[in-house]
Amino acid sequence: MLNFKKGSIFSRSAGNEDAYEEYEQEDQGGVLAVWGSPGSGKTTVAARIAKHLAGKRKNTILLLCDMSAPMLPCICPPRDLENKGSLGSVLAAAHVSDSLIKNNLTTHKRLDYLSILGLVKGESEYTYPPYSDVQARELIDGLRNIAPYVVIDCGSYIANDILSAVALMESDAVLRLANADLKSISYLSSQLPLLKDAGWDLDKQYKTASNVKPQQAGDHMAKALGTVAFTLPYSAEVESLYLAGDLLGELSMKDSRVFRKEIEKISKEVFGC
Repeated sequence: MLNFKKGSIFSRSAGNEDAYEEYEQEDQGGVLAVWGSPGSGKTTVAARIAKHLAGKRKNTILLLCDMSAPMLPCICPPRDLENKGSLGSVLAAAHVSDSLIKNNLTTHKRLDYLSILGLVKGESEYTYPPYSDVQARELIDGLRNIAPYVVIDCGSYIANDILSAVALMESDAVLRLANADLKSISYLSSQLPLLKDAGWDLDKQYKTASNVKPQQAGDHMAKALGTVAFTLPYSAEVESLYLAGDLLGELSMKDSRVFRKEIEKISKEVFGC
């Protein structure tokens, strides 16, 4: 298990010389890690929160941690992206600098305030040499310097995912997603002990019920999840965007209204906007 530095969860970098000038006026923000059981909608929720922040003219970076399958092609069509860099190139460096991160950020043509960092099409965890928690921590610190708002899509399997494990430790808040079924709950309970010795902070977690269908309401939800901070309902339109690889697309159908409102509620609670 990684030997994380205790007390580092809310640490801040003293130097900010490389930050973009337009970010200097931002007086709030932080790092949110989205984590949960497999199939709970982590990437979908992280992408929608990042889009919401960018829509409010907040400079935001979306970090896609999954190294087993490149998630960048799942976020939006290639035609919407430019300046395509790779997360792998960043983590392969002996030292992760702010300038290296900036050079590998992928920008969105229609969302001026959003940048994305992840693996590109055709890459995998075997495309690049192994990295350590040192590079992972330098990456998180660098993202803080570059943008005031950072949303991290973590992988579920933190035992073998150094970047996701570090992100969970170093973030200011964690959105912990679970489907309303016992398998999802059992999975999360099996993962939590992995972080106990590293100062896992339960106070910064927001337990969230995800993909909730109408028939899962009431007693079934209470039995499976207990008290939750947020409830994200199932939306056929959101699922359609996910299948089309356009998670940053517009939501207009009536069945998405409650989902959109809950994303706004999460953003307000976590980031104050």
